[in-house]
Order: sequence, then structure tokens, then C-alpha cells
Amino acid sequence: MSNSRVLIAALAVIASVEFVFARPNFLFVLTDDQDTHMESLKYMPQVQEHLISKGATFNKHYCTVAVCCPSRANIWTGQLSHNTNITNVQLPWGGYSKFIQGGYNDKHLALWLNQAGYSTYYAGKLFNGHTIKNYDNPHMSGYNDSAFFLEPYTYQYFNVSYSRNGQKPTNPEGKYSTDLLSNLTRGFIDDALDNSNNPFFITVAPVAPHGWLTEWQTNASFGPPLPAPRHKGLFKDYKIPRTENFNPEEASSVNWISKLERLNDTVIEYNDEFQRLRLRSLAAVDDMVGDVVRKLEEKGVLDNTYFIYSSDNGFHISQHRMHPGKMCGLETDINVPMIIRGPGIEAGSTRSIPSSHTDLAPTLLQLAGESIGNKELDGAPMDLGLPSANYSAPARTEHVAVEFWGPGLGESKFAKPKHYKNNTYKGLRLESDAYGFYYSVWCNNARELYNMKNDSGQLNNLLSSSSEDGNKFTLFDQNVDVISNRLDALLMVLKSCKEDSCRDPWRSLHPDGKVSNLSDALRAEFDSFYKDQPKIAFDYCANGLLMSAEGPQNYTAFGADAKDGSDGEQKRFMIDGRLVWTTVLVLIAIYVI
Repeated sequence: MSNSRVLIAALAVIASVEFVFARPNFLFVLTDDQDTHMESLKYMPQVQEHLISKGATFNKHYCTVAVCCPSRANIWTGQLSHNTNITNVQLPWGGYSKFIQGGYNDKHLALWLNQAGYSTYYAGKLFNGHTIKNYDNPHMSGYNDSAFFLEPYTYQYFNVSYSRNGQKPTNPEGKYSTDLLSNLTRGFIDDALDNSNNPFFITVAPVAPHGWLTEWQTNASFGPPLPAPRHKGLFKDYKIPRTENFNPEEASSVNWISKLERLNDTVIEYNDEFQRLRLRSLAAVDDMVGDVVRKLEEKGVLDNTYFIYSSDNGFHISQHRMHPGKMCGLETDINVPMIIRGPGIEAGSTRSIPSSHTDLAPTLLQLAGESIGNKELDGAPMDLGLPSANYSAPARTEHVAVEFWGPGLGESKFAKPKHYKNNTYKGLRLESDAYGFYYSVWCNNARELYNMKNDSGQLNNLLSSSSEDGNKFTLFDQNVDVISNRLDALLMVLKSCKEDSCRDPWRSLHPDGKVSNLSDALRAEFDSFYKDQPKIAFDYCANGLLMSAEGPQNYTAFGADAKDGSDGEQKRFMIDGRLVWTTVLVLIAIYVI
């Protein structure tokens, strides 16, 4: 065969390979305070049609901290809040300035994808503390084009202020903010596809269904969100699901929650309307999803686009007698929507393997064919059910770390007081086919443990001295004390973990690798080891991460030669398709020569 024929054949192979391995686009819709447990997704027909029925629902996906800014930092950095030290919404504990101070403007998901050749765009809310005064000091890095909502107008649904590419902020007064985002996003898609051959990463972050911020200059109180005028009459008959934990007759949980009075009929009626307004505000988000999907289809790129839909944190209204709000470690606040549609994702599927927001950065990087081992990530790629030849997800563990610092907030005119002190806590959500638990320790050292398999409403604290269930409950013939000793030790690792020890905390306790889940750890040979472990405790309730308040930090590992396993590097990477086929081209060229 002549050299020219070999070269032509080689080029044909390269062309076909480039088609097969074309890097996907990403479009990420990130809502603000959207619930899972009050069925908000059920009232979004476009999301149902275009995402849920065409993609996968991850029903055990969690935020690791149930408030806006720290949770968003988890998403963009792939790190837990005790590592970012972004632990609340404003200085000195959090906010945009804290993100900048931590050096994260030089290391975050959009920047990594941009450096890898992606065209990157952002529209909507980025962080709390991102204001009309600091938006360009410095400008957020990593984006080809951006339109960031800015405080104090972020939550003004009809008077939002935003900066386009670091330019002077503008207020398109009277324009509904979600509709503004829909137009911007479709413009981003046009720009990405008309002016470049690069794949794109677009994030659109509406403020819905977050409450409307009122009285900014005085006490920054919140009211229900404001819907678009076209949606004002929707869902008139909706009521919050009357689940077991809805305004229960007997107080539940511990700490300040256990002291709440039962809600009266007036408050419940107000709360139902509060959630109706949240659903109405989400109707514009639903419209936006439909508009964006149709734009992707029109441009011919829908089939090569991963469309991700999630919320920064969940929300509660009336559960456990609580007024509207978030910031708790209970399932209402930490279990968030997560839907992914895209190449290889099974349509209409549900996946129940635990995952968290710290896993999103490594997931998207892996899908893009980028290395994840050099970015100090605490998360791991999610199990998307994709063929292993195209996507290498690690063996999943069963845990999600949960943490919070600072007071709780009641976002209702009936909430008195509006701020709940002593709301700092550490939590652990464990889920497998055989068992499910939520374990937490509050900063006043109150403890709670729930069997999530038969108490999904979290009403029966197994660690309460009056709990009949706690006295009777066993797992693999082990009682509650034996189980809680294991969970406390695991949480001791997770509360200060980093990288490998966050992904595989059991190895920090058992460096020989023989224990990889709770079932393994419950073997009787480990009873004394876990009983003697230092227990999680707080020295006082702090509003941020202060080591003087965090109590014991050290744990012991099983075996004389044990190490804590906290400084490894994740070794489960996907080979970049472009790199592989560049190598093939070089080999063919050498052969021809």
C-alpha cells in the first residue's frame, strides 16, 4: 500500500474517532432552595418531560451544607466546607470575598474546563456577598461570558442587578429575573456554537424559589418569592404533603427543634400559600428549561449535551413544626433534586447510590475527559450508569458527610425568634440496600440517630432515652450503642477529612482495606476498638470553623502500623480520548515515514 493510501486511511480513522470521542457539552441549571420532599418537581411539566423522563433521577443526592454560599463553593471546588473554610453566607465566614481570599478564583470547575478548551458561561446568582461594590474586585475568573446577579438586588425578582463580563451593573427594572436568564442562556448557546468549535459549559442559576428579600437596609428579612404575572393563578389547591413529620403532635428531633410549639391553623394556611408561591416562582424556571432544551435541539447539539438540574440546598416548611427555612441536617434540607440527561444516561431511570455536591466537579471533569487527580478534590465521580469503556466511576461508598456552622433562620413572619442559636452540627448520612441512617452531633452535644429505612420522617431518635425503637432496634444482631459507636468514629474521620479520606473514610480507620462499609465494621472483633474511639464533641457553639470549638480531632486506626490515610491521591481516572488518539496519529505518522 502506498504512503498516500496509508495516510488517507489514517485520517479517516482519526475523523471517525473524533466523532465518537467528541467531548460533550454541559448545561447546568442550579436553582436556589428548591425542595425534594414537598414534591416541587411534580409541578414542573417541562422538567418532567425533557429531563426526568429522558434522563436519570438521583434520589439520594445531597448537599453537604444546607445553605447557599458554602454549598455552591462545594459544587465549584469539589471540596467540603471544612476544607474551603467557606462555612456561611457572609464575612468573616463566607461570601464571594471569602472565596477570593481562599485562592479559589484560581482553581474552580469553570476555570478548569475553560483551560481544557471549553467555552464557559454563567448567568444568575453566583454567591452571597457578590455585590455591586465588589463584582470586579476581582472579576470572577474562568468564563468567556457572564451575567452575575449582584446584591443587594439579587433576590429582587423584578429589579435584579447584574454585571455583564465585569462591566458596570445594570438594572432592567420590571423584567422578571428568570425570564432574563432564559434569554441570556439561549444567547450563550448561540454564541458558543456560532463562534467556536469548542464544547461549552453553561451554568444558569435562577434565584427561584428563594424568598424575596425585603428591608435590605434594616434587617434583611425574607418573604415568599414573587412569581411571574403569568403564573399567579397556578396551584390554588396545592397543600404541603401531610407526611408523618408535618407539624407532628409530639415534638421531634433535638436541640432547638425539639422546643418548637405546634403550628396553629393560621400558620399552616400561611405555610401552604408560601409553598404555592415557591411553586409559582419555579414555573418560570420550568418554562426556561423547555426553552433551553428546544434551543439545544434547534442547534443540533441536544444529544451531545449533559443537562444537569439541581438545587444548592433543600427547604422545610412545617416539617418538625419548623417555619419556612433551611440550614438543618434533616432530610428535607439536605436531600436535593438531581437530574441528569445526556449521552449514555438511561432514560426515565432512578439511581439510589448516595452522592453529594462535592461529586459534581469530578463528575463533569471525568465526562470531559480531564484528569481529576491533581485538583485537591474531596468528591468522586458519580455513578451515572455509563459503560465503563467511556466513563470510569469508582466503586461507590455509602456515606455523605454533612456539616453546618452558625444560627438557623426562620423565613416567615410567624417565626419568633427568627434566628435559632446553637445550630452548628456535624452529620452523617449513610445509605445502602440493607440499611439507612442519619447520625448527627449538635454543638450543644445533643445526638440523634434515625433509621431511615422505616423512619424516613426522622421522628424516632434511636438515641433518646425514651425511645422504645432505640431499645429494640438491631442491625445484624448489633444494638444501637454498637452501631452509633461505628457511626461516630466514621464521622470523626469525615469532619476533618481531605481528599482520599473523604472518599474512603473507612480506610482511615482500617488501613488494611478489610473494612469498606458499616456492615464490615459491625464485626464483633472491632467492638472494643470502636467503643474506645474518641467521641465527637463540641467545646462551644461557634458561627464558623474555629478549631477551639471543634472538640477532639484525632482518631485511632485499627492495627499497630495504621496510618490515617488522609493524604493519598485518587487513582481512578478516565483516559482523555483526545490524548489517546493523538498518540495513535503519532504512531501512524511514524509508520508512514
